[in-house]
Amino acid sequence: MRLIYTFVLMLLPLLAFSQEEAFYIVFNKVPLADALTTVEDTYDVLFSYKEELISNKTLSIQGQKYTLLELLEVIKERTSLQFKILNNRYIIIKASAEESVHLNTLEKVIVRSYLTQGIEKTGDGAYKISPSKLGILPGLTEPDVLESIQLLPGVLSPNETATSFFVRGGASDQNRLIWDGINIYHKGHLFGMISPLNPNATSDIKFINKGANARYGERLSSVIDITSRTAITNETKAEIGFNGISGDALLEIPIIKNKLGFQASFRRSYIDAFETFTFSQLADKVFESTKIQDLENDNNDFSFLDYNLKLNFKPNKHHSLFASFISIDNQLNYTVDESETSRRFNDQLVTSNLGYGFGWNVNWSDKISQNTTAFFSDYSLNYNFITTENETQISDFEKRNTIFDSGVSTELNINASEVSDFNFGYQFTLKDVSYAFLNTTNLVFVLDNEDSTVQTHSVFGTYNYTNSKLFDISLGLRANYFKELDAVRLEPRLQLFKSIVKNLKFQATAEIKNQIISEIDETILSDLSLENRVWRLANGNGFPIINSHQFSAGFIYSKKGFSIDIDAYYKRLKNITALSLGFLNPTSNNFNIGKQRIFGVDAFVKKRFNNFNTWLSYSFNRSKSNFENLNNNRDFNSKSNVTHAISSALSYQLNEFQFALGWRWQTGKPFTVADQNAGDLAFNNGINTGELPNYHRLDVSSTYNFKFSKETNLRGKVGLSIRNIYNRRNLISREYRGNNSLNDPIELIERYALGITPNVMFRVYW
Repeated sequence: MRLIYTFVLMLLPLLAFSQEEAFYIVFNKVPLADALTTVEDTYDVLFSYKEELISNKTLSIQGQKYTLLELLEVIKERTSLQFKILNNRYIIIKASAEESVHLNTLEKVIVRSYLTQGIEKTGDGAYKISPSKLGILPGLTEPDVLESIQLLPGVLSPNETATSFFVRGGASDQNRLIWDGINIYHKGHLFGMISPLNPNATSDIKFINKGANARYGERLSSVIDITSRTAITNETKAEIGFNGISGDALLEIPIIKNKLGFQASFRRSYIDAFETFTFSQLADKVFESTKIQDLENDNNDFSFLDYNLKLNFKPNKHHSLFASFISIDNQLNYTVDESETSRRFNDQLVTSNLGYGFGWNVNWSDKISQNTTAFFSDYSLNYNFITTENETQISDFEKRNTIFDSGVSTELNINASEVSDFNFGYQFTLKDVSYAFLNTTNLVFVLDNEDSTVQTHSVFGTYNYTNSKLFDISLGLRANYFKELDAVRLEPRLQLFKSIVKNLKFQATAEIKNQIISEIDETILSDLSLENRVWRLANGNGFPIINSHQFSAGFIYSKKGFSIDIDAYYKRLKNITALSLGFLNPTSNNFNIGKQRIFGVDAFVKKRFNNFNTWLSYSFNRSKSNFENLNNNRDFNSKSNVTHAISSALSYQLNEFQFALGWRWQTGKPFTVADQNAGDLAFNNGINTGELPNYHRLDVSSTYNFKFSKETNLRGKVGLSIRNIYNRRNLISREYRGNNSLNDPIELIERYALGITPNVMFRVYW
């Protein structure tokens, strides 16, 4: 505490600012969004506005010195926009002086351009990501949502997959992924190496890693709430592009001017026709240490396809509706021949996720609005590992997992005054989840199966109070009734932001959450199963409802493009489950009930100057687990326990050219140490007592935007990225396979991260 107090005192001399101070400003046909960012950094203010007010607008201002008030008056003359200054720091942008806009109806921005342009930290502690504005990030040439999130403090993907990342020490199945209100369960193409969502089709993303609004339930760690494009364009727009793995196209068509619009996006891999070096590197990582990798005479047939369709309808200024459809499909057929034994091994995997979403938003008055949504999500996984000998099938290991998830919700929002608002609503969800593991030799043998359903009724409410002179506070409560489990769970939520001095804020959150759906690991049931995790529902007994208590507190300092964000957190989870691995308990494959404690600190520093942007982040995480009948009931390091992680980046922009260089370093994941005993492996030292070597890599990326000619609107973009430039061989997993029975040998499996992996991108807009 004394250290924090000293830190605050050191910052106090830097916090003075006057609206009378003049700075030299010049803009020449600069996009209005970019101009406002420059004004924010120069005058140390923050704008709040609706995106449609500034989209497709540019600004030109003659170069000279302006005070803030003088500059706002000039921008007002050029754009006809109105400005309302609050407490010398926050400025609301309105379409007209008569328009009634309250700050609590807009997303208050705490830090603009968090990692890069297009990523903001808002007043509720969440991150808002706008892919269309997203600046360049190291290792990425496209605005990939899930890859961008992994660069934020406290988010780690030790296995380098797009979706299986840890948020503040939580397991990957504790992250809720939403597309237009639809729950997405697909874990990504090529076993998670490629994002299941087209990055070019997204409009806005809200990433919440703490203090979630009471409207969000179901998962413990984080929420990734993605919205596809909602604007109704007045002209036809199209995009087409490709990278080292796939090609995609987007189309926006106005059907009725300003009222009805249609959007479509399509993405498909082309590697079944032409295999690139980029795909080869990804495939080598996925199939490493499997017979698919070890044997020769292989034949790979892999492809993925995803697309979404959306109708946006705005009959008048008070009502807006949408209907959205998304399809994600992944297919793999991989065959290898073992010439010495005349055996053939065939992996077949079909994974799909279909989703339907509907929404209706109505403004009953200037102060009352209502949002109603409905969704249906259909997830299916079918996996077969088939062994044939002399053209005769001798075994077939089959894995099935299906989810039917549907729900409706309605929420009423009331702006009670300039400083307070509240909302309350109701949600109903129905989840039907089944899985089965079958092994066929001469007869079909059911190894494990389950089919269960849970209906959930939830009511929630939140009260928000915003007072720049005192504090901003949000108090929420969510009540869930799980019908089939006959269980009621209350989930209070708290967010608090307090301005200590002008540029320094204190932030704190507290929340309770519950989760009824999670993944289980069935690795021991198949030596070669590539897809070894399946979803299942809580049953209240052997697989109970998971519960978490979470707290966080820290400080945010932001001034003229310089930002510091420090946040400490503590999580306590109970009723988490783990399958006792065969090599630890070969006579039992039962679930074990346990608990987990997580403590961590995230620190982030960023500075923008001229055309450069640089940032440095550090995360500390200490996660301990304890399970009944495992490790002699003693605590051990959780699989998400990556103690230290550092990332840094430097980016540069000159007109339409962008360049970024980034470096990551982190300590290794824990693993269970095995001893050699008469040629066999023995486990005598407990669970996760070892730690893998440190992980690090250097990434680079560059993009360039251009016009084909001055006479046409045809524009283009090219990009190049390279991951792991110095080709570091990072060990990311050390596991054990086998021991399905007492007589089976145990085999050590080591997996490595991606080697040097280049990727290219070319895109055309019109």
